[in-house]
Amino acid sequence: MIPKTFKEVIDLGDGREISIETGKLAKQAHGSVVVQSGKCMLLCTLVSNYKQSDVDFLPLTVDYREKFAAAGRYPGGFFKREARPSDGEVLTMRLVDRVLRPLFPKDYHAETQIMIQLMSHDEDVMPDAMAGLAASAAIQLSDAPFECPISEVRVGRVDGEFIINPTRAQLKNSDIDMMIGASADSVMMVEGEMDEISEEEMTEAIKFAHEAIKKQCEAQVKLAEAFGKKEVREYDGEREDEELEQKIHEMAYDKVYAVAKAGSSKKERSTAFGEIKEEIVNSFSEEEVENFGDLISKYYSKAEKAAVRDLTLNEGLRLDGRKTDEIRPIWCEVDYLPSTHGSSIFTRGETQALATVTLGTSREANQIDMPSYEGEETFYLHYNFPPFSTGEARPIRGTSRREVGHGNLAQRALKGMVPEDCPYTVRVVSEILESNGSSSMATVCAGTMALMDAGVKIKKPVSGIAMGLISNADSGKYAVLSDILGDEDHLGDMDFKVTGTEDGITACQMDIKVKGLSYEILIKALKQAREGRLYILGKLTDTIEAPREDVKGHAPKMITRRIANEFIGALIGPGGKVIQELQKETGTEIVINEDPVTEEGIVEILGTNQEGINKVMAKIDSITFKPEKGSVYEVKVIKILDFGAVVEYVDAPGNEVLLHISELAWERTNNVTDVVNMGDVIDVKYFGVDPKTRKEKVSRKALLPRPPREDKKGRIITKSNCS
Repeated sequence: MIPKTFKEVIDLGDGREISIETGKLAKQAHGSVVVQSGKCMLLCTLVSNYKQSDVDFLPLTVDYREKFAAAGRYPGGFFKREARPSDGEVLTMRLVDRVLRPLFPKDYHAETQIMIQLMSHDEDVMPDAMAGLAASAAIQLSDAPFECPISEVRVGRVDGEFIINPTRAQLKNSDIDMMIGASADSVMMVEGEMDEISEEEMTEAIKFAHEAIKKQCEAQVKLAEAFGKKEVREYDGEREDEELEQKIHEMAYDKVYAVAKAGSSKKERSTAFGEIKEEIVNSFSEEEVENFGDLISKYYSKAEKAAVRDLTLNEGLRLDGRKTDEIRPIWCEVDYLPSTHGSSIFTRGETQALATVTLGTSREANQIDMPSYEGEETFYLHYNFPPFSTGEARPIRGTSRREVGHGNLAQRALKGMVPEDCPYTVRVVSEILESNGSSSMATVCAGTMALMDAGVKIKKPVSGIAMGLISNADSGKYAVLSDILGDEDHLGDMDFKVTGTEDGITACQMDIKVKGLSYEILIKALKQAREGRLYILGKLTDTIEAPREDVKGHAPKMITRRIANEFIGALIGPGGKVIQELQKETGTEIVINEDPVTEEGIVEILGTNQEGINKVMAKIDSITFKPEKGSVYEVKVIKILDFGAVVEYVDAPGNEVLLHISELAWERTNNVTDVVNMGDVIDVKYFGVDPKTRKEKVSRKALLPRPPREDKKGRIITKSNCS
């Protein structure tokens, strides 16, 4: 029996559409949809346990995977099956999770799993732009509690025109690549990269995306109604005690307010807040602590949050004593590590990043192998966040999703400033040594200086800043915070990271926790961010004004040569013998790639010793040497034969040609050694290939004056009267 299906279609314009269908696949999941655009199909399922977990948070897992079969390909590696998620898949998971998580009830703690799978791939459709829509639609078809439908779209701009969910080809010509997540009422998430656009242009892009998202939210509601929207399940929420909450608020609020107003360091605040909490806990009996311990901690945290927020709204002061638009003290240093190709330290308040740059050949490019995209990155950035950076000791279990996300943001901020003709593969690594607010933005700043220290000719320096927001819907008060602390990120209503040059924005990441943020506040935050960015940029350029003229002495120099494809085999040699011996002899690394467009070979020569690089260049010159007809060349005699001398071009060692005995002199030559001997250096003229012998012909006598001779009538013939 064919199952009954339900379907809604969303018009994207330009003849494109997205369909949402349910009823055919994965019916045992609590919610299941297939989202399709063109040939691209995503299957999304939701399962949420009916029993609450014994934790005080929502154990939500968003998993996004791309199946290689979707693109008619095999997975790479020895075992031909999909393994751990790629960085690209992890980034998509984060984009979806960040929008969904705040919309589940705060007291809903059931294990919840959302699985999104790319089942069919279309070269003209980027699947990550539909993942948020698929996840929200699956939730709408389930009985899981959720505030409202959301969706996500990608926005590009080509030739001044905004485009929803552009193709990868369109994106190459776009000056904006932004993902926006929102409900019908509120923008909740923004992330992307831009080509130095203005704050107003960014706001217009967000507005354009929001209009498209509203249509997608409406389609989800219609689909759920047609399918038969389930009643939201009942669950055991967190217990509450209003009387206890009021009591703890009265005990904690004023004391926390006083500590917050004092303006202290992270460690001092943490100790003082801990003492207040301990004092409150000690005021209860053992029996009360046993019965209400979790509520005491919860209500203390609420009181602490209220006091800190009120301090900022009422007095314009922050936890560390700064004003709302004030940046923490900054100090920077470059060339700190003696053996790296480039290094820098960026310290802002209690956040510190140590960045290194490594220069390499195209062989070191970062290979991307996903069903939806294959390619390579010649500029990439890795971000590491060890536990000691926050004074903690915890297990290290590989690279976290957070590290992947923060590294990607910093990479997007900087990559547009690396020139396209940069000969190197460039790897930047950021080690976070201290963290109290916006280590990703510290990474951008440290990365900028490390690149300049390494001699990478970046177009312009880039800085970054994290902005926050504290607002009160009842009073209408709000405060935009520059350079937020970790605590302000936790207790605030917005975490907005923005990077850019002096001329515009290059990347951003925004998570909004408050419903209905106005564009007025958003523009104010962007303008205030620009002021902070430019201030920080000044600190960077005070430390290192411009990229170094050349790479460091111990760093590899890169020379790139193009040669005709016909010479590649000669340079490599049989079994790679020539190139391997050349690398060993010169201490260089030689990489050869073929350019399919020009049908040339691109030879990369990387080495720290200029003499070695010069030897490689000379070898290439020798291999690719082609004498020009009619030109004169200096040659060296390397072999004497009865019928001539074998000579080698001085400027192209290894290239030999026979100088026939008849071409040594105008006079009859009986012995070659009467004219030349081993080791002699002489000039010869090149005549090309002799059509009779089919061999190359050179001549010494052609460069000598022809002696006089008699014709048949006895007249003297010289070169000047020869007809």
